[in-house]
Amino acid sequence: MQSRIFRLICIITVLALGAPAFAQWGHPLKGSWSGEWWLKKGEENRVLLDFDWDGKTLKGILNPGTDNVTVQNLSLQPPPINNVGKAMDPWLLHFDADVKDASGKVVHYVIDGKLQNLGSYNRFITGTWAVGNQKGEFKVVRN
Repeated sequence: MQSRIFRLICIITVLALGAPAFAQWGHPLKGSWSGEWWLKKGEENRVLLDFDWDGKTLKGILNPGTDNVTVQNLSLQPPPINNVGKAMDPWLLHFDADVKDASGKVVHYVIDGKLQNLGSYNRFITGTWAVGNQKGEFKVVRN
């Protein structure tokens, strides 16, 4: 009788230890990210990004809500897997977006960044944010 109880406790313990694996995000970019982009320091613009991974395709939305824009050419490139020493290097992010400005004119954004602090929940992305022919910077953190 005691060995059955012991076995049952062991099985429950093993199952309980494995449960957190199912609660993971599933993709390093998935989720909501907020922060700022700027062409000149001191003139920051708030930004909200929402990325989703369905197991095959990575999708993104810039400023979800009433003025949302689906991002185009979205890619996230991990470091080479043949070098363990580079496993925690930043992943390279790229996407484009066509956004209407205050006058209704379409402006093309090109965003290139680095997904950093990958091993932590407190991941962040920094990089360049180009608006037409002007280039600035951005930083977003995962919410």
